[in-house]
Amino acid sequence: MNNRQLFFNFMGQTSEAPLAIEIERAEGVYMYGPDGKRYLDLISGISVSNVGHCHPQVVKAVQKQAETYMHLMVYGEFVQSPQVELAHLITSYLPEHLDNVYFVNSGSEAIEGAMKLAKRYTGRSEIVAFNNAYHGSTQGSLSVMGDEQMKNAFRPLLPGVRFLEYNNRKQLSQISRQTACVLVETIQGEAGAVAPCPHFLVELQQICKEKGALLIMDEIQAGCGRTGKLWAFEHYGVTPDILTLAKGLGGGLPIGAFVASREIMQSLTHNPVLGHISTFGGNAVCAAAAKANLEIIISQQLWQNAARLEKVIREQLKHPKIKSIRGKGLMLAIEFESFEQNKRVIDQLIQQGIVTDWFLFAPHCLRIAPPLIITEAQILEACHTIVEVIDKSL
Repeated sequence: MNNRQLFFNFMGQTSEAPLAIEIERAEGVYMYGPDGKRYLDLISGISVSNVGHCHPQVVKAVQKQAETYMHLMVYGEFVQSPQVELAHLITSYLPEHLDNVYFVNSGSEAIEGAMKLAKRYTGRSEIVAFNNAYHGSTQGSLSVMGDEQMKNAFRPLLPGVRFLEYNNRKQLSQISRQTACVLVETIQGEAGAVAPCPHFLVELQQICKEKGALLIMDEIQAGCGRTGKLWAFEHYGVTPDILTLAKGLGGGLPIGAFVASREIMQSLTHNPVLGHISTFGGNAVCAAAAKANLEIIISQQLWQNAARLEKVIREQLKHPKIKSIRGKGLMLAIEFESFEQNKRVIDQLIQQGIVTDWFLFAPHCLRIAPPLIITEAQILEACHTIVEVIDKSL
């Protein structure tokens, strides 16, 4: 059997109609099929490949670490240079109080750890989340997903979760002294790159402080330079009590993290001991890749490229069929009238060698989230093709 047959026969499927594009290799902003067809990657594996595919510095870091050691012991027991150097690098570019990092394997795990940490530190149980939020697919992170259709088949889930409308400042009064934490995406990803209204996050932070609830900001998609700042919360004059990271952190390898103050993080060390534990969290090879990846983003200030190219995209993608362009930096959603229109455009773009997709809770929106190393010439080429495809397919 060929790879395509093996894929459908032996791989667990996530939908009845996967894209099933076969990729043989990838480099920079391009992916290549076994027939040599080249695809421009406009989604970065869903905001993962921020420095592009197989960046030489990341590859070198992976090779060097793999030759040294890979797994030694469960997270937090041994002193491992890839972990401690990465933690030091991350905290060096965060507000002073965010000085402790706990490494995990994914964004979902980061959310799970952050929620446990908030409950443990505050002694409270209620969690506040937002409609149309996506924080992962494990039982805990699914419990704070703001979409009922995606959750109903898997109930019962965590009790004590209250949902508010994102950007609805009046509903923030529902946060109470029983609330352990408020979990919010700085920019909502799967809702279709929905940015916060002016003062929404500022008021949210103020109310959290008044009520003694911890503010958890999910930057699993929005972090690591994607929105035109190194961290998306820098746009809005707020700082979280706990920050969650993953996706674009690892340079293409699986790693996540939740970050808090030492005072808060220490609450996982006792009553009970090992309040959170992960066998492979902060895997040495993944941590080495993440450190190289973050060093590239910081040294080249790739967030500035994201901010600059956002303006180019907004200037170029003007068409009667486009209702709006949402988001910040290179975390953008192109809004159409319907999913059917959007799907026709996506399918035609893939045929034309441009890979994009739709959003889980905004299926009428087309995702633009390319590697942050993409050039203006490549963005212009992509925008030209998108407009052409809209003309032909709609």
